[in-house]
Amino acid sequence: MQNEYKLSIITVNFNGLKDTCELLTTIPSDEGIEIIVVDNGSRSNEAEVIRARYPHVNAIRSEQNLGFAGGNNLGIKAAHGKYLFFINNDTIFRDEWNVSKLIERMEQDKSIGMVCPKIRFAWGSSPIQFAGFTPLSSITLRNSSIGYGEEDKGQHDSANPTPYAHGAAMMVSHEAIERAGLMPECYFLYYEELDWSLMLRRAGYKIWYDPSCTIYHKESQSTGQNSPLKCYYLTRNRFIFAQRNILSLSRWLTYLYLLTIVFTRDMLKYLFTRQFTLMRATASGLFDFMRGKQGLR
Repeated sequence: MQNEYKLSIITVNFNGLKDTCELLTTIPSDEGIEIIVVDNGSRSNEAEVIRARYPHVNAIRSEQNLGFAGGNNLGIKAAHGKYLFFINNDTIFRDEWNVSKLIERMEQDKSIGMVCPKIRFAWGSSPIQFAGFTPLSSITLRNSSIGYGEEDKGQHDSANPTPYAHGAAMMVSHEAIERAGLMPECYFLYYEELDWSLMLRRAGYKIWYDPSCTIYHKESQSTGQNSPLKCYYLTRNRFIFAQRNILSLSRWLTYLYLLTIVFTRDMLKYLFTRQFTLMRATASGLFDFMRGKQGLR
């Protein structure tokens, strides 16, 4: 596909018109930027409202909720940018618009297929949410978001490689997507960006964190901080991620850890706190993985 724009900005909207509009007002109008909003099965046709308010935005309506990956993939198929910047609809830009710095990073090194900005929370004093990731441990699948919860005093202002992208804000070259493939849709929600990061790395690309651009994240406006939806997909998708990305014996050790430690811990926690809805959601996540269910619940 010929790249008609330097940059395509893609965001997925699901019953989040207020957040999406707040985001769009922080993106400057530029002839070199294409803005795509995927209205991902919202109860009402929010794409129609967005088109009326922002005529320069390509608002795409999907009658079905395709999930995080499916919604973004719909945006990818409509995009004409050399670089695609995926951002959550509950993010905003503040201060100086420095997205061009991410493009510069990728153009300086063609082996970089994906780059993430610094991500700070949008509330309070705006502490850091993401300044890169540590690697996942081979058995437990545990890792850390560098800088998480820290006040931003410039301590994470050096660009460097990171093993994984953060799904709230990640720029990818169109060429890298053509080589690595679209986002995996088997998850529906959570773990897609980790899996996609590995797909790009296997295709020969590097992933970088570059703090010369910052985006602010309201965090979990769609699913809630501790909802049954979140419990279900996190439980099921941990196992799916292990199934897709961990080889032979190590995979079975990961399954054992997730079952005997993580699943048991969560079930006991919800039992003792009498959160029976979360217990049911967590159990359903495990059972649906065992039944081979992927995608939408």
